[in-house]
Amino acid sequence: MNYIWSGMVLISLIAGAVTGNGEGVVSAGLEGAAAAVQTVLGFAGLMCFWSGILALCEKGGLARIISGILSPVLSLVFGKSNASEHIAMNVTANLLGMGNAATPAGIRAMQELDKENNSDIPSRAMCIFAVMNTASLQIIPTTVASMRASAGSSTPFDIMPAVWITSVISLAAAVGMTLLLYRKR
Repeated sequence: MNYIWSGMVLISLIAGAVTGNGEGVVSAGLEGAAAAVQTVLGFAGLMCFWSGILALCEKGGLARIISGILSPVLSLVFGKSNASEHIAMNVTANLLGMGNAATPAGIRAMQELDKENNSDIPSRAMCIFAVMNTASLQIIPTTVASMRASAGSSTPFDIMPAVWITSVISLAAAVGMTLLLYRKR
């Protein structure tokens, strides 16, 4: 990937020099870098906020309540597991579109699933969880909506129907393929 980005930068600089627009290429590069830093800082603040909210949920016992609510569905997929509370928090964070704030619960869930696995090969539950975490179902795309709002969108949540449709389709396809491929293994 580094070679691709380096190649793109080098080609841009050469094209700018050949066309006599080197100053414009450098200016655009600096503006893009400044915008990237601003975006990352805004995203980092949002991620810290949601991570704090999830930590409060875990410490305050809300994680246990959410786990109890989601346990009938999750037990169908994962069976009885010590990871159920972490899986529930990860699923909840993904449902609420919290993005990377779901990662700590996901890591803890995968560690628990790995402890329960008696093989060097990932278990069915581990594979399904990894796929569900990656192709997550989102009800409220808070991270994307806040990024849209920070970019100046007057209606940052108007993407919700598209998010619902695409996340349901991608999750169903990903879990279906995981089950199919896991059986073939």
